Amino acid sequence: MLIGNVGQDPDVRYFEQDQAVAQVRFATTERGYTLQNGTQVPDRTDWHNLVFYRQLAKVVERYVHKGDKLYIEGRIRYRMYDTQKGERRYVTEIHVDNMEMLSPKPQSAESDVVSEQAPQPQANDNQMPF
Repeated sequence: MLIGNVGQDPDVRYFEQDQAVAQVRFATTERGYTLQNGTQVPDRTDWHNLVFYRQLAKVVERYVHKGDKLYIEGRIRYRMYDTQKGERRYVTEIHVDNMEMLSPKPQSAESDVVSEQAPQPQANDNQMPF
């Protein structure tokens, strides 16, 4: 279980009959504090690679953006691969099973719904609606 912020917009890819995979960089921060002797311990930020599958990936593609705060539940997975130069790389990922968005909805989301239902003015319509 992690609570943190999205570091960049999701990278979503589709394969086989509309199946989706989304990858997200995710930051968690442990707040700094002051010891009794006055020593300052700074904030510590860790970066994680989140992987979403199927419908959850489609939700992420539509609603998750850089800076959003999320609560996620998932499983840690480790994998390795060899680069073209022959170097071995190790990757730690969190395969997300459950997600809750903690960022408030932007005001523009509500106005978008209203504007889709309202008739749009024509391009040649120069009258001001008063």
